[in-house]
Amino acid sequence: MQGSIQGVLKVAAVASALLVCGSAAHAGQKFCVFDFLGTSGDAYGMSKDYALAMQRYGVDVELKAYTSEAVATEDFRTGNCDAFIATAFRTRQFNAVAASIDSFGATTIVRHGAIDMAASYEVLRKLIQTYSTPSPLVSKLMVQGDYEVGGILPIGPAYPFVNDRRINSVEALAGKRIAAFDYDKAQAVMIQRIGAQPVSADVSNVHTKFNNGLVDMIALPTLAYKPLELYKGLGTKGGVGRFPIMIASYQMVFKRGRFPEGFGEWSRAYWLSQFDRVLQLIRTGDASIPPAQWVEISPEDAYKYTLMLREARISLAQQGFYDKRGLKVIKRIRCHVNPSDPECTTKSEEEWK
Repeated sequence: MQGSIQGVLKVAAVASALLVCGSAAHAGQKFCVFDFLGTSGDAYGMSKDYALAMQRYGVDVELKAYTSEAVATEDFRTGNCDAFIATAFRTRQFNAVAASIDSFGATTIVRHGAIDMAASYEVLRKLIQTYSTPSPLVSKLMVQGDYEVGGILPIGPAYPFVNDRRINSVEALAGKRIAAFDYDKAQAVMIQRIGAQPVSADVSNVHTKFNNGLVDMIALPTLAYKPLELYKGLGTKGGVGRFPIMIASYQMVFKRGRFPEGFGEWSRAYWLSQFDRVLQLIRTGDASIPPAQWVEISPEDAYKYTLMLREARISLAQQGFYDKRGLKVIKRIRCHVNPSDPECTTKSEEEWK
């Protein structure tokens, strides 16, 4: 009898130890956050709220701020971070489907010759909702190897900032120097396609190259205007073209083995709930641009540029720069929001597997 009791106690002790080890495996995860402004930026501030929200699921997130996106990415890749948040240009290597959001013109809606930002944001909202839906199919798309997307946040339309308002058309860009992130090869290909000169840059230094006159154009969300002092690069002759090349996003990626089962769904649902909060920040960023610095695009050019971006996007996908599955999902949502667009009667992007 005594032997039986001792045996039961041993089993209970082993089970208890396993539970403790299991809990420890999911405790104190390091979440590395890229933010231009470090701990005083919006991305870091929202991540603090996120860390608090994840406690209800028993996940103890330890935040670390990075002002260098390259360092944050490398720390995540080498295991110094269990999760990180950065632009989709950097997260693409861990999940190409989700990063397709940041493809040229992928979420932009043009109606009656003008950019319809409300409809464009609706495309983005529906896309993030789709990727936040609990389902085996969604989980399959959000998982790539050992990595999973834990959330997507828009950071705003990437508008062209130029140092000379006379650069107001694609033709006028011929021969001009345009900043291109060296880790997103699609940018350099696109720049060369329009006859301009790509200049290697990084998210952390692209503004200094523009402000110091080393490039003639950059494409960034308006949230960057004041913090990165882009008015210095614009000077008295520059302007901001009111035509988004894409709507950029921040994406969170985590290592699946470091978090409990189901964490991806909880995390994606949380970031989806922050969509309207971020949208307000984006609108505040738009309002920070002085009205006189906006350069309006004619209806003819808006339509022409939309077609140009679509053709470039399809070509880049065929060359392997963009994920075809991701673009296929986005087109379906674009056509749900704007079914009258002529592209919705074509099979482009639809026939991809």
